Amino acid sequence: MKLLASLLMAAVLAAPAFPAFSAGAAPAKADLAKGEASYSTVCVACHAADGNSSIAENPKLAQQHPEYLVKQLQEFKSGKRASPVMQGFASMLSDEDMKNVSAWLAAQPAKEGAAKDKALVALGERIYRGGIADRSIAACAGCHSPNGAGIPAQYPRLSGQHAAYTEQQLKAFRDGVRSNNIHMTGVAAKMNDREIRAVSDYIAGLR
Repeated sequence: MKLLASLLMAAVLAAPAFPAFSAGAAPAKADLAKGEASYSTVCVACHAADGNSSIAENPKLAQQHPEYLVKQLQEFKSGKRASPVMQGFASMLSDEDMKNVSAWLAAQPAKEGAAKDKALVALGERIYRGGIADRSIAACAGCHSPNGAGIPAQYPRLSGQHAAYTEQQLKAFRDGVRSNNIHMTGVAAKMNDREIRAVSDYIAGLR
């Protein structure tokens, strides 16, 4: 009896700590039509009709990983990622709306960008591909992939992103203004303005 009890207890402890779902109870798929409708109502003015913002301070969202977009919208809404403007817009969206909008954006082709600062592009490439060893700064490519495509559900797509936006976010991480990613805070904290500007410009030309 003691052996049986031990085995049962082991089975309970080894069971995954997730709620049980009945067969066929998988989460519903995102509704792209509803996503487009919500996007056109709430997001289009700042991020353009196809998610390829033409305003350098506003990020391109087209082809971004939907899991990343949902996380950011939720954190804007909760205030974990500080932005009075985005908190107002995100507050207009339910979790279902966020899922639909994010899935629709992920399905939109991203437009290519281009690096513009020839004097810094070599430095930007070195940092992106190799990091800065003497300050223990990891290569950006390790998480965001060599071509900036990122890794779905883990690390966002960076390829072609506006340099001004990327620079703004890296400085926000460094200065503690943006605090919703401990890893990025640690990386940016070790970088100076020139290095941030260089890698941001390089990222804009990735494809």
